[in-house]
Amino acid sequence: MESEQLAPEQVERSAAPREFELRSGDYAAVVTAHAAALRKLTFQGRDLVVPFAEGGPIPDYRGIIAAPWPNRLADGRYTYDRATHLVPLSEPERGCALHGFAFTREWSLVRADERSVTLALELGGPDSDGEPGYPFAVRLEARYALDGEASPEAGGLTWEVRAVNAGSEAAPYGVCPHPYLVAGESPLDEWVFELPADTYLEVTPDRLLPVGERPVAGHAFDFRAPRPLGATQIDHAFTGIAFEDDGTARVLLRDPARGTGVGMAWDRECPWIQVHTADKLPPAPNRLGLAVEPMTCPPDAFTSGTDVIRLEPGAEHTASWRLFAFDS
Repeated sequence: MESEQLAPEQVERSAAPREFELRSGDYAAVVTAHAAALRKLTFQGRDLVVPFAEGGPIPDYRGIIAAPWPNRLADGRYTYDRATHLVPLSEPERGCALHGFAFTREWSLVRADERSVTLALELGGPDSDGEPGYPFAVRLEARYALDGEASPEAGGLTWEVRAVNAGSEAAPYGVCPHPYLVAGESPLDEWVFELPADTYLEVTPDRLLPVGERPVAGHAFDFRAPRPLGATQIDHAFTGIAFEDDGTARVLLRDPARGTGVGMAWDRECPWIQVHTADKLPPAPNRLGLAVEPMTCPPDAFTSGTDVIRLEPGAEHTASWRLFAFDS
């Protein structure tokens, strides 16, 4: 794939290809222009994330970027700087707006080569297609880069989202990725999960909205020491994350029967992480992968204000995550 560099004023008018194939060493990835989503990621031919079909809809938000807020916003309503805003309910059965707007849009090509691609999107503001209830001009750039030469401690897929406030007023902002990780060919119940978080967010059973923070100690959600997922059903956010000396934290997911594993690493920009065991009622395919979503803020943060990033005019914010394979 030839490298391409566009001037900033050209980005909005550039018609990106439908998807981009990346390769480095034993890693391969496919990124779509629609939603700037990670459609596929493999290592030595085995899936590290649950893929989705080329050219079709994106099931279960697989591989999307959730912005300008992650997770749920109750009733599609929030107040910011004393102004109240209403956004459409994308999850009407729970009365929530889910995962922001970025996943509904076509992103424009900034640059690409055989190992990386950068895509851009304008949210809000007078020059965008318009997002009802989000009148803030925020420019997003998503960069995917493969490094198949480095060790598992440094290689794999680095996934970065940079946000810049291009408007004249402060903007509320949050972001997370939405991959469903795959440890191996064994059923999810047999995978061994390790999550360095000592607190989970209890939610209402009907709308999955926050109730309060609870310790994982003595609870089925305590995965600080690695153990099998078993039949545990999870669709919760976690915090109290134990970051290592280098400022990063890691989730590890192993398939002991196959000797394979997948990990995800992130830094302190994401003090929250959503985990979901992808439980489905028949006939839908059940527990295909484990959604692991490091978040800058918790569910319904635009309502609570908890850890919402305040992007002042001209300010920027960058969050990044790394996916990697390892032998378990």
